[in-house]
Amino acid sequence: MADIRVLATDLEFPEGPVVMPDGSVVLVEIRGKRLTRVYPDGRKEVVAQIPGGPNGAALGPDGKMYVCNNGGFSWVPTGKMIMPGPQPDDYLGGSIQRVDLQNGKVETVVDKCGEHALRGPNDLVFDKQGGLWFSDLGKRRAREMDVGAFYYVKPGMTEIVEAVHGVLPANGIGLSPDEKTVYIAETPTARLWAYEVSEPGTIKPRDVIYRGERGKPIAGLGGYQMFDSMAVEANGNVCVATLVSGCISVIAPDGTLVEQVPTGDRVTTNIAFGGPELKTAYITLSGRGELIAMDWARPGLALNFLNK
Repeated sequence: MADIRVLATDLEFPEGPVVMPDGSVVLVEIRGKRLTRVYPDGRKEVVAQIPGGPNGAALGPDGKMYVCNNGGFSWVPTGKMIMPGPQPDDYLGGSIQRVDLQNGKVETVVDKCGEHALRGPNDLVFDKQGGLWFSDLGKRRAREMDVGAFYYVKPGMTEIVEAVHGVLPANGIGLSPDEKTVYIAETPTARLWAYEVSEPGTIKPRDVIYRGERGKPIAGLGGYQMFDSMAVEANGNVCVATLVSGCISVIAPDGTLVEQVPTGDRVTTNIAFGGPELKTAYITLSGRGELIAMDWARPGLALNFLNK
């Protein structure tokens, strides 16, 4: 942990870091309800105020930032931290939104799939066609919670299809380098699932494992650990932010746990790659309210429309 550099502090539950070509990092502040740009010198600039719960971000082919909006959380003091709680009284409903980075204009792209409203969109990734995969964590209430899902918005951003429903629930989402596999991280189970893609937006059928799952669980952690959001390395390893233990879990495509890189914050929520050869990891520490950077042993996977 000796090489950790703190780039920004006093962030209100940061998530969704996007490393921009100029070296700045655009991220969301879920509790702060805003999209923020952090410059290399540590200066912070509010890009847009986003009511509800901006949760994940990705740069689209049109140069605009796409944001998962979970609709909002209640916030619960937990020791020295304030943590996301159940669905709040002012819950706005879930949506995918688009933000113009030049003027801060926010518009809603989709807020339902067919007759089903989005509940708590969480994380997202663009494929090379310009289609958008995103996960929906759902919402938790006092005595019940939603079943999660993940979806695909086709290029052009006008048509949405449901890929899989019934994840428990779906948090981080990522694509393998060849884009033939979608990875989903389940938070409370700390399981990483792999789903084979037959064509953009469509998951291949497979033999039923037990209760109709369409994916394959490739990894699960023991003890009290939970998965959050993720990034993928150029070699195909999946780097999953891991709660409670406070680390980045690096998992090979065959499910082997390569390593766990400690961060010093049990509320480690997301990771993105940037810098020379994409060998710098930018990590959101939401318990501390910090954005940090550290040297990474292997290069990250170049993201479509961003790192090219």
